[in-house]
Amino acid sequence: MSMITVQGSLDLLLKGSVTCHTAEDLGLRLLTGRPLRVKAGFDPTAPDLHLGHGVLLRKMAQFQKLGHTVIFLIGDFTGMIGDPTGKKSTRPPLSRDEVIANAETYKVQVFKILDPDLTEIRFNSEWLGPMCGEDWIRLAAKITVAQLLERNDFSKRMATGEPISLHELLYPLAQAYDSVALKCDVELGGNDQLFNLMRGRDLQIAFGQAPQVVLTVPLLLGIDGVEKMSKSLGNYIGFTEDADAQFGKTMSISDETMWYWYLLLTDMMPSRIEALKNGHPMDAKKALAREITAQFYGDAAAREAEEKWIRRFSERKAEDAPIVKVPPTLEETPLARLLTERGMTSSRKEAERLLSQGAISVDGQKVTDCKARVCLREGDDLLVRVGKLKLQRWVVK
Repeated sequence: MSMITVQGSLDLLLKGSVTCHTAEDLGLRLLTGRPLRVKAGFDPTAPDLHLGHGVLLRKMAQFQKLGHTVIFLIGDFTGMIGDPTGKKSTRPPLSRDEVIANAETYKVQVFKILDPDLTEIRFNSEWLGPMCGEDWIRLAAKITVAQLLERNDFSKRMATGEPISLHELLYPLAQAYDSVALKCDVELGGNDQLFNLMRGRDLQIAFGQAPQVVLTVPLLLGIDGVEKMSKSLGNYIGFTEDADAQFGKTMSISDETMWYWYLLLTDMMPSRIEALKNGHPMDAKKALAREITAQFYGDAAAREAEEKWIRRFSERKAEDAPIVKVPPTLEETPLARLLTERGMTSSRKEAERLLSQGAISVDGQKVTDCKARVCLREGDDLLVRVGKLKLQRWVVK
């Protein structure tokens, strides 16, 4: 592979990433021309995958497009340990039956994105399950307690007297050994997993292997544009949701979130994304919704979902407006700020522009003053419309 080709490959693989340890090492491995072994681990903590998982899967697919082998590692053994959540409590471990049931659903869903011919599906119980007590003692001798306590949430819990169970300390050790067992060249993961991934490098060195490249991606913001995508928060788009739901939920995100999704959920390079910003954001959002939906259901289904969405929203009436509970304001507040806080516009600048264009109405009355201020009182019930498609009922309580 030529240096020019290597640079193009690096640009694609590093797009949207948070950290890479190290880009130089990744470039050198790409230059060898041999297929790399690229691993990403998934704990089967829930039966359904969502677009948050898709960020990592798409990065895996990018490696596949360059001819590399990816290993979709199902942490059926580590899933029974339970990865520390990063919060101040221990995540409950899953039962063996729960882990197996969830893992089976993963095996079906991931091939919506990954190429099955370039994918190995492995379970870390293959090598962790047979290990006896002596094996675990020898493995534990390869890493120090001080190294494990460098993990930020561990140190915080130690400082505040919160308990840390011994099995939690075993989790990063077990995950690190996965890289040794699979002889990985590259490990991918969310940036919240950086500590665990780096321990894989340490353990590979301890076992005489070349340390893997660690490439992390950010956690995807959910459809609310505020919290990371999570099923428990309800701000997700699931792999198994139907085409209409996937398209409609994508169309509900803010413009700011849309550009973030373009970076993480498509192969489009940053220069093209910037060029798209010169056009109408609604056109860009429709294109993104089509691409996401087509990934799971094909182009024809994505186009049909778009047509249904356009028909539904062009006929949208007041009774269809989602109800949004808003707190009362103590004083007059800029309408542009309230619109932005509730996700109806991506920024105050956009809200002010739409106001000045007469594209926003409150209870059927157009508001054309870009500096308009309102006072929300307990019991108010306001119908707020932005353009032809965005509609909310603000119930003040």
